[in-house]
Amino acid sequence: MSTERTSNRVALVTGAARGIGAATVEALCRQGYGVAALDACRGGDVLPGVGYPMATPAELQALAETYPDQVLAVRADVRDREALDLAVNATIDRFGRLDAVVAAAGVVVGGLPLWRTPDEHLQTLLDVNVLGVWNTAAAVVPTMLDGPDPHGCRFVAIASAAGERGLFHLSGYTASKHAVIGIVRGLAADLVGTGMTAVAIAPGSTRTAMLAATADLYEATPADLAQHQGIRRLIEPEEIAETIALCCSPAGAALNGSVVRADGGFG
Repeated sequence: MSTERTSNRVALVTGAARGIGAATVEALCRQGYGVAALDACRGGDVLPGVGYPMATPAELQALAETYPDQVLAVRADVRDREALDLAVNATIDRFGRLDAVVAAAGVVVGGLPLWRTPDEHLQTLLDVNVLGVWNTAAAVVPTMLDGPDPHGCRFVAIASAAGERGLFHLSGYTASKHAVIGIVRGLAADLVGTGMTAVAIAPGSTRTAMLAATADLYEATPADLAQHQGIRRLIEPEEIAETIALCCSPAGAALNGSVVRADGGFG
């Protein structure tokens, strides 16, 4: 499938090679955006505590080949601020502007109570889930505010249902996603008067590699976890992506500073 740019809007998405990130790239492309798709593409080179393979360069390249006129594929690690700065520059060089940013890169680590969680596992969560979002915001906001339409600019960070409650044996992950919400709320306050907005999305159990890894920690299946949601089924990445696309749009301005609970009625 391929489409053409029918909008002058441009987005940058981290964690873009698969899962919610890839679905978001596709949703934005269908709406005519130009998209810089960023991913570290570590493949089998996993981080401490991460028990599942990372996205691969081939997955990112396949996404770019599906939308050759709209997607700029960039290998960049959100832990590396310099790499993010270079990615922003590449986005401007290719598309000429930046209107929306989706910080979707993240990992899950867990399976132990807080007091038995190794320091290096906590550090992985803080480096990717927290500093990754912080670094992304710090790299993109100045460019967006200096762009042609700051009032239409949107920063969207992917939190989690764990961002507002505690989950068993996932204390570090829970803390990291609470921090994502804190970053968004602080950023929204800093953006007062600029017209640019910031919002957090809190997905529930979504059909991704990360959810499968979470289910393994509980010796359960993803379908088992979905039973904690009012809709009693897994959420598809494409469903979350449509919510993200709304938050990226000019129509999403009223959501500024909000946590959008796309969790299927998680309880």
